[in-house]
Amino acid sequence: MYIRDTIAAVSTPPGNGGIGIVRVSGSQAADIGDAVFKPLCNGGLISHRFYFGSVRDYLSGEVVDEAMAVLMRAPRSYTREDVLEIHCHGGMLVVERVLSLCLRSGARLAEPGEFTRRAFLNGRIDLVQAEAVMDIIGSQTEAALRLAQNQREGALSQRIDEARSLLLHALALVEAYIDFPEEDLGATDTAAISSDISSARTILTKLLTGFEDGRILREGISVLIIGKPNAGKSSLLNRLLNENRAIVTHIPGTTRDIIEETVNLGGLAVRLLDSAGIRHTDDVVELEGINRALEKIPLADLVLFVLDAARPFEAEDRLILNSLSGSRVILVRNKSDLPVILELPTETDATKCVAISTHTGLGVDELKETVRSTFLHEAAIDSRDFVAISRARHRDALVTADAVLDRFESGLAANLELELLSVDLRDALAAVGSVTGQATSDDVLDLIFSSFCIGK
Repeated sequence: MYIRDTIAAVSTPPGNGGIGIVRVSGSQAADIGDAVFKPLCNGGLISHRFYFGSVRDYLSGEVVDEAMAVLMRAPRSYTREDVLEIHCHGGMLVVERVLSLCLRSGARLAEPGEFTRRAFLNGRIDLVQAEAVMDIIGSQTEAALRLAQNQREGALSQRIDEARSLLLHALALVEAYIDFPEEDLGATDTAAISSDISSARTILTKLLTGFEDGRILREGISVLIIGKPNAGKSSLLNRLLNENRAIVTHIPGTTRDIIEETVNLGGLAVRLLDSAGIRHTDDVVELEGINRALEKIPLADLVLFVLDAARPFEAEDRLILNSLSGSRVILVRNKSDLPVILELPTETDATKCVAISTHTGLGVDELKETVRSTFLHEAAIDSRDFVAISRARHRDALVTADAVLDRFESGLAANLELELLSVDLRDALAAVGSVTGQATSDDVLDLIFSSFCIGK
């Protein structure tokens, strides 16, 4: 249940920093500002103006901190309620004391995502835009940020609304024939209805087609680097990161656990996992590392199988290749600056292969591009107008709507009763509307906003 009380929270990340922001939203925001903040100039806070002054404990009169404060009167605020922000020094103790004063003055501590939830419930943004706020905060690449900004600005919502308007028009036609059979409406205009449904499905299909690009931009991918000892796995990790993250020696078995780092490969956020070299060993610690590497294979979005081009294809390579069945793989022929001895088995002929040298850097850029192009189309990376769904919730809703509309079209072609067909249209409208929040239960809203940080 949504209660119109006044909430407060710290909106900056925890820890010490230059600035800390305490945000208050609700009908008591102005009163709380008067109670805890004293501007240097006399008078109250005028909306949308910053004031310099001090935060004071109104019971003891103690000055807690110098600060800036701004009051934003409804509806011209993030939540469309009265909002107060106090910008104080960013020490943890100072920020907590300012928040404590606000809570003592009549606010309650906000729940995770409650400010954005109020913005949604008060009609300032829809549910797609609300989710995009968190995606903006969590973006790891420029391309992911552009996608999230497009969603926040309403580009995706506009496409959803276009499809919904077409479905509403089709439903209006169907309902007219149901409600006014005695009127001179003529035969049911199935062509007009079919045209609306077809146009709506075209929009939904395009959005569903772009889901994988959108999801990958938002979430990134995991890439497991695997190979036998001394094939160059850790050297490859260091090359991709442009830093000496992993220890590299000539001694086999140097890496004994999973090393994990994230890198931006041309707009794609990649979580790299360097693993222990796969070989037969009696070393208990090394064996545990090998088992962990093998367990990661089915969980990775992509496996970079690093092979030593200066050595023949050996039993250890065969052991790894046999474990990669069903995985997406790129073969990486390392040490290509040396005389090449490696001959790949024929069953790898259809697998992508890139020749590199971690020593000289040869082929590393080509490998980066191969990884990127394996997952993303150029439009997703380069276009500032790229619009796509990026969450499983969006996809599931549109898949449901499209399936219902497919059933509707079959029923329309078979001349089923219009009353039955109207039920399908209403179900499709509900599914499409759930994306933007026009038909969403409180349980779903609780789940969505619980993933937000407190103060947002």
